Order: sequence, then structure tokens, then C-alpha cells
Amino acid sequence: METISEQRCFGGIQGFYQHDSRETATPMRFAVYQPPAAKDSSVPVLYYLAGLTCTEETATIKAGAQQLAAEHGLMLIMPDTSPRGAGIEGEDDDWDFGTAAGFYLDATASPWSKNYRMYSYVTEELRALINDRFNTNPEATGIFGHSMGGHGALTIALKNPEIYSSVSAFAPICAPTQCPWGEKAFSGYLGTDRQSWSAYDATELVKSTQLNSPILIDQGMEDGFLEEQLKPELFEGACDSAGQELTLRRHEGYDHSYYFIQSFMADHIAHHAAILSRL
Repeated sequence: METISEQRCFGGIQGFYQHDSRETATPMRFAVYQPPAAKDSSVPVLYYLAGLTCTEETATIKAGAQQLAAEHGLMLIMPDTSPRGAGIEGEDDDWDFGTAAGFYLDATASPWSKNYRMYSYVTEELRALINDRFNTNPEATGIFGHSMGGHGALTIALKNPEIYSSVSAFAPICAPTQCPWGEKAFSGYLGTDRQSWSAYDATELVKSTQLNSPILIDQGMEDGFLEEQLKPELFEGACDSAGQELTLRRHEGYDHSYYFIQSFMADHIAHHAAILSRL
């Protein structure tokens, strides 16, 4: 692991790092905020997954989460959103597929299957690296994210309830098998067998797996992607039918931007801290 930079931030350390990933077969960058409490004891760890076009820097710079994490004693992990420089023809052609659009799944279709393994990267390789190199409490792990990253957080938590004890999302892609973004990504990464897509669709997953902790989702009602791409009402209905506790808050006047995320970040950090501090 290579340290790119480290700066003092709210009494803790904001760092950027790089390592050679076995899952993606590329160098991968990630950001870590170590709260002041991590100097003296192991602390809960909270992963944030960013959305389309973003990097490990996006939320680190724009979300305003470090002060809150310092106050609650949470370590924040912000991975990149896809492999970069894999050398696949066409990977940089579209903003919503390929580079910066890994969708937090393990691709099975050629030529993406060699490198686009963000699900295993986040849940296995990066998690092991973080727990080995930083002062974390592996038994107290949460995950949240925005848009594509909200999709990733929901699906990862539902697929791994024994690992992730808390989950939340900002404006997540709730039913990717039923929206243009998801259909484009899943057909490219997973192939044409639509049945296999359900393994990465939160609305489908919650029908068979429920979490012991409540899910928190915030959605802006002026979000330009709400009706066509995000479809929170489908996830809400599935949670209601399955008995999964969900708080879905709809906010008038808010859009899809990081101004929206900043506005409700304190609630999300508190949501995770309340659950993880008990572990």
C-alpha cells in the first residue's frame, strides 16, 4: 500500500492511498479518514460508495463528513468507483458505463469480467486491507452511498448481513433491473440473462433477505433522475411486503447533488453511529 497524502483534519487524519488490486488487476485508490479516537483504540468503520463519474475524492471533499465522523468516532472509507486504465476497448466512451461506473458488482461477461469486480473488491479485498492496516473494529462495520453507490450499499448490505450491521443511502438506484442505467450496466457487465441481474437489485434482494437494523434513505423530490432511474417507491413497497424496517424520507426542493448530501449527512452518520457503537 502506497500513501499518496495525509493531512490533519478535525483532530484526525485524512489520507489517500493506492495499492495493486488482485480483484481488478489494476492499481486502486481509496481515501480513509481516521478519527482522533483511532489513536487510542479500535473504532467502527463506515464505507461510503460514490456514484457515477465520481472518484475516491468526491465525497471526501464534498460531503462534509469528517467533522461528524470525528465527533462520533467513526473511520470513513471512500473507495474509487471502478477500475481505471484496464485497457478495455470502449471503457472510457460513456459516463454511465465503464470507467467510474463499476456498479459495485462482479462482471461475468467478456471483456469486463477480468477487471470489473468491484463487489469482491469492496467486500473482500479492500475490507481485509483496511482491517489489517488501520485501527478498526471489524465487528462494527457499516456502509452507505449515493446514487450508484447507494445501490451498491443496499445490495452489499443485503447480500452480507453478517458483515455490515448498518446501511443507508442518498438517492439510491433502488431497482436497477427496471431502469435505463441498470439495464445498460447489467447487460454489459452481466450479459443478457436478466434472471442473473436480480443478484444486484436491492428491490429483489430484500424480498428474500431482511436486515436486523433499519435502513435509512433520503431522497430529494427535485432530483432529475428520480422518476426514470431511482424508483424508491419500488424498494419501499418491497420492504413493506417483506417486513424490512425502512425510513424513506422525501425532501421537497432538494436535487441529486452534494448540496443535498451535505444537508442530511449528519443524520446518516448518527444513524450508523447509533448502531455500530453498540457492537
